[in-house]
Amino acid sequence: MIYRLLILVFLSIIVITSCSHLGSKNERNSPIIMQTKDSTSPKVVLLVIDSLMDEPLQKAIQEDKAPALGFFLKQGQYSKGLVSSYPTMSVTIDSTLITGTNPDKHKIPGLVWFNEDEQRIISYGNGFFETLKYGFPQVAQNSLYQFNNVDLDSNVKTIHEELDNNGVQTASINALIYRGNYNHTLKTPKILAKTTPLPDQYQTNGPKILSFGDFIKLDPKNKHVVNRLGLNDAFSAQEFKYLLKKDLLPEFTIMYMPENDHSVHIKGPMTTKGIEKLDKHLQEILNVYPKWENALDNIIWIIIGDSKQSSIKKNKKEALIDLRKSLSNYHVVKLGETVRNNDEVVITANERMAYVYKINNGFSIKDIASKLQADSRIAWIAWKENEMIQVISGANKEVFQFKPGGPYKDVYDQTWYIKGNSAILDLDIKSNHHITYRNYPDGLSRLYGALHSHKGDFLIVDAKPGYEFIGESSPEHAGGAAHGSMHKDDSLTPMIVTGTDKSIEHLRIVDIKSWILDIFEGDIIRSN
Repeated sequence: MIYRLLILVFLSIIVITSCSHLGSKNERNSPIIMQTKDSTSPKVVLLVIDSLMDEPLQKAIQEDKAPALGFFLKQGQYSKGLVSSYPTMSVTIDSTLITGTNPDKHKIPGLVWFNEDEQRIISYGNGFFETLKYGFPQVAQNSLYQFNNVDLDSNVKTIHEELDNNGVQTASINALIYRGNYNHTLKTPKILAKTTPLPDQYQTNGPKILSFGDFIKLDPKNKHVVNRLGLNDAFSAQEFKYLLKKDLLPEFTIMYMPENDHSVHIKGPMTTKGIEKLDKHLQEILNVYPKWENALDNIIWIIIGDSKQSSIKKNKKEALIDLRKSLSNYHVVKLGETVRNNDEVVITANERMAYVYKINNGFSIKDIASKLQADSRIAWIAWKENEMIQVISGANKEVFQFKPGGPYKDVYDQTWYIKGNSAILDLDIKSNHHITYRNYPDGLSRLYGALHSHKGDFLIVDAKPGYEFIGESSPEHAGGAAHGSMHKDDSLTPMIVTGTDKSIEHLRIVDIKSWILDIFEGDIIRSN
């Protein structure tokens, strides 16, 4: 019994799931200027608030329940239309954030996916019961070591690696993705190391300054480790205050605040409880200064959400799409079991999207797609065929096809060849071959990235708003909220910026890294 409780404690901290409108036409088609007063220091703080959304943020500020966020918003520039990565799951989003690439380059497909080479499902921690079936030592290995040091493609450079190569010191506080140029030791908390099969420590590569809960911390007096072993907002704030008070804050810092996500999953997308709680921690940080305004004198603050969440219907039978039932004619691989010769299909549900893999030659990927097409809760189904992406939906029997390059150009200056019924992805195509996105912002690039994120013969299913995919022992959020899909209800998140006049070309998470590098390049040039 004690052993099971310890497993529960550990798994509760490795569940790392996370996710408005795009703005005016001018905002979408020209560089966005984030400008307040000039900064006299190159220090940049990137604060990532899990599942921060425009409506509850504005509500909390208007009701004076988030004075710190209100302060930053008043002093800076604000947008509610920052486009997330896809799938809209924190592990993929954060990989995109620090590499400046989509999953076709950084190779983190989602929270759960199937590794064809190893013939096993990779999970970074997707709920207690699902993790039990995978085996929590393996999930711990995936999330504490493999994620940053193996699966994140070595051919792409993180912002920590690039800035360090340019002589700029960086820090990461509780961020899920933090790969850098320096070796660190993550120490397993003693109670877990002594009572579970977990090793005493993990070696990992991170920035010069790395903090990750009770596994590695900066402030020896930081006692906020009981809740999720330090992977919480109070721990993050305490570590940041330590750097401030010791005058150790480097030129660039990423700080991750995870707890709002948990509140939204349970209470729904309009709850302000998580925002109110994290704002108290931001107030503690601002109170380190003589006046809050002093925090703006030497720091460029970039405050973003990672994705949005959308409501899930209360009725479980209606809301939850059990892909095992839809594919009952196939032999589906069971969680935690070795793939056998008669296995045909693998399902990895990532909340409101899922990967479905064909691992047997006795049928085609189209056969699976046709089975799923009958479910009216599924918005669309996509897969690769030769060089083209194929997309179908239950509402329309036609096919939409696309690939990079061609005569069509979208609002992000990306060119495409397209054919068929573009209404399936809700594209608005003008007579001059100009593409704008409606329900699926940056949909072509994001879908292409997910379908090229890893090897295998698989398809993607994306749910309509209100619905969520489940597989064997998947987490469920009926009556609450979830993310994962490419729909704008999961994809658009706020952004607050103070202290720089450097423009960001497009409001997408994939563009933030290059924008920050440009800020530092300008500071370095001015200092020389």
